[in-house]
Amino acid sequence: MSTPSRAPETLTIPREIKVLIAAAFVIALGFGLIAPILPQFAKSFDVGVAAAGFIVSVFALTRLAFAPVSGRLTSALSEPPVYVGGVLIVAVSTILCGFAQDYTQLLVFRAAGGLGSTMFTVSAMSLIARLAPPEIRGRISGYYAGSFLIGNIVGPVVGGFLAVFGYRLPFFIYGGALIVAAAIVYLSLLGVRSSAKRGPRDSRPAMLFTEALRSRVYRAALVSGFANGWSNFGVRVALVPLFAAQAFDDGAALAGLSLGLFAIGNAVALTVAGRVTDRHGRRMPVLVGLTIGSLALAGIGLADHEVLFIALSIIAGAGIGFMNPAQQAAVADVIGRDHNGGKVMAGFQMATDSGAILGPVVAGLIADSWGFGWAFGITGVVGLVGAAAWWTVPRTLPEHR
Repeated sequence: MSTPSRAPETLTIPREIKVLIAAAFVIALGFGLIAPILPQFAKSFDVGVAAAGFIVSVFALTRLAFAPVSGRLTSALSEPPVYVGGVLIVAVSTILCGFAQDYTQLLVFRAAGGLGSTMFTVSAMSLIARLAPPEIRGRISGYYAGSFLIGNIVGPVVGGFLAVFGYRLPFFIYGGALIVAAAIVYLSLLGVRSSAKRGPRDSRPAMLFTEALRSRVYRAALVSGFANGWSNFGVRVALVPLFAAQAFDDGAALAGLSLGLFAIGNAVALTVAGRVTDRHGRRMPVLVGLTIGSLALAGIGLADHEVLFIALSIIAGAGIGFMNPAQQAAVADVIGRDHNGGKVMAGFQMATDSGAILGPVVAGLIADSWGFGWAFGITGVVGLVGAAAWWTVPRTLPEHR
């Protein structure tokens, strides 16, 4: 007989997760500063749209290549030291981006940041999957995603206006923010004994990637994760600023405003998304959210007025915000609390990064050849394919249900 679950209202968020949520805000705030200007900074070295988009892709490319190693490091060393080390690597590489003198240097320094990024991403996701009570796993996923989004609300707007002072200053600010985030984790998380009372090594059995692939839910999450990486982490970051700069006056500030409003749409959706996925399952939020977000992002390439551009940015953000907690919670459900999920989390992250690599390059080539309308249209189709992958998945409820 299964143990009765506790009422979600009586559960509290573990302290370790609260620290990760706080650090996520600092990281997102810094990332938001450089997001609007990164493609434009690359383009200032006299390269095309595809090459400018590849600056976004190369970050995901190194994340993809290093993800299996990050999974093994997390299993061997435990999550906190891998997290802190990853954040510091990104901090140093970001500061070096600010000193880049040509496109090649910018490309190399940005690629180096991907190594550290996958370290702190995989270790954070693994720690959340282990410590989050199943009854409120969706809510915690929403809070964690929301902390990124609150930072992204402020960061892109400020970053867009900082562009008037040159493209380099935001990189130095972001690097400093990452050092602050690493200090928060080092001083708080490493000094807290985990609820599992374990030593440096993780004694739980590791779930293999091939074992997770037996789950229809995990397979669907890989497809939707790829689509989300293509559209949300790839094309949105790489092409929206370039499209805004070409289509509208004062495009740099409008690009930052667009990314900030996308985050606002995310934040509004997240106020209900976590509770919805805990009560009604993972399938419906992913289907609805990814469909809405994909259609809105497809329409951005046809926007011919600032108001329409802004409205579609908000709608796209709301759709992606509604699906993200359910997708992350579904992967955590597959792993459970009794397994080390570093390798499985790394596999999911690799699917997302694969989309983030291909999206900006393919969409950038399409934009160079046929225009932004076609580039964003193809992106919308990729997103709809990701949503369709969940159509045949049974109604997935949290494990305690």
